[in-house]
Amino acid sequence: MCGCSEGDPFAAPAVISTTRVHRALDGLRQRVARIPGMTRVLSMLVVVGAVSVGCGPTVDLKQALTITDVATGWHDVGVVDGKNKIVPAINFKVRNGSDQELASLYVNVVFRRKDETDEWGSSYVRVVGSEGLAPGATSEVIRARSEKGYTGEEARADMLKHRLFIDAKAEISAKYASVQLTRIADFPITRQLDVR
Repeated sequence: MCGCSEGDPFAAPAVISTTRVHRALDGLRQRVARIPGMTRVLSMLVVVGAVSVGCGPTVDLKQALTITDVATGWHDVGVVDGKNKIVPAINFKVRNGSDQELASLYVNVVFRRKDETDEWGSSYVRVVGSEGLAPGATSEVIRARSEKGYTGEEARADMLKHRLFIDAKAEISAKYASVQLTRIADFPITRQLDVR
């Protein structure tokens, strides 16, 4: 909670003219500059005020976000060093089930081979920027691919059938503002070419 109450003279109005703010700050700076040590105090108050304006209740992303419209598969990268290459990929949308707008929302998708703990590639993707994801809204499609995958001389479809092929999974975590990454969901990567 910000601690702002109705009628608080220091509460930021919903819409404020930047010209008006600049004029007020210039006048304040001139008056404060005449008082020894006040410039430092004013600087600290500005920082505290800036932090207070952006405060709000923290949202539990594990409870608030839903991963929807999930499609997984193996993306055809093409020929790399003379060999065919495929990498695990996932497409999905993010739904905000909270009652708060989530600004600067990002997802981190970590790919791992099945039953392994080592990371096999990752993709850090912005869901929305400062415009935020409104309560109840769903994002555009997010596309994430690993940079690592399988290479071979055989046809790409045959690579999926190879006896040494190990399936993969995608672990999706999310963060917004200053909230740390929170694990949201895991999805197995389907043994198919092209993510549908």
